[in-house]
Amino acid sequence: MRKISIVTISFNQAEFLERAICSVLEQDHSDIEYIVVDPGSTDGSRDIIERYRSCISSVVYEPDRGPADGLNKGFARAAGDILGFLNSDDVLLPGAIRSAVAFLNSNDVDVVSAHATVIDAQDRHLRMAYSEPFSLKMFAYGACVLLQPSTFFRREAFDRVQGFNVENKATWDGELWVDMALSGARFALADGVWSGFRLHTQSITSSKKLRQQEQKDFQRMFRKILGRDRRGIDQLVAQACRVRKHLRSPRALYERVVRGPISGRVA
Repeated sequence: MRKISIVTISFNQAEFLERAICSVLEQDHSDIEYIVVDPGSTDGSRDIIERYRSCISSVVYEPDRGPADGLNKGFARAAGDILGFLNSDDVLLPGAIRSAVAFLNSNDVDVVSAHATVIDAQDRHLRMAYSEPFSLKMFAYGACVLLQPSTFFRREAFDRVQGFNVENKATWDGELWVDMALSGARFALADGVWSGFRLHTQSITSSKKLRQQEQKDFQRMFRKILGRDRRGIDQLVAQACRVRKHLRSPRALYERVVRGPISGRVA
């Protein structure tokens, strides 16, 4: 049995926060360290955190420079061999942590991702979402997604890249995967459904409110991966990568065709 540390960053999402907290506290793995970071919520979130404080390993009430910085503050307090992070509007499904720990115990990899059910504000199922085999090239061309709440990784892989890039305000999770892969981390998929990925009117995915910042972040990560800026030919390469992505995951293609895309969707 191995200790796993989960960090939740919370900022003014009291509507969903209790469900996120309970989804961690109700996991059946016996050695979970749970850390909640709140830089200054004013919507009653801190009252919810205090209600569960006796069951939370560590609470961080400090200003930060954004979500990536808040996650770094949380993981700086973590003692687990395995790490994961859960946004305050998402949930872990029963057995997720036990399954992730078992997979990493049994396989010589550094990062494992499973799949997610996409849910709305009332926890209703909207569609399935599937993590994909991680490839730096496919990621650079926008054709590779890991479902963040269903992804867990070894502490050594996180420490090797010195955590999250605090300057990344929109795609901090994606840049962590890139940095880990560039440092030699090994990625794997587990065929399970480990989280509920929530769409609501204020979520980044639904609202596209950080779309311009996301584009800048992806351009920078493209340079980080390929060592150059985009060229005209890259648009064709990106289209080919997306076709390949759809062909190798028929069930993901089915969800997209029948139930529509995830990004920009209003639940």
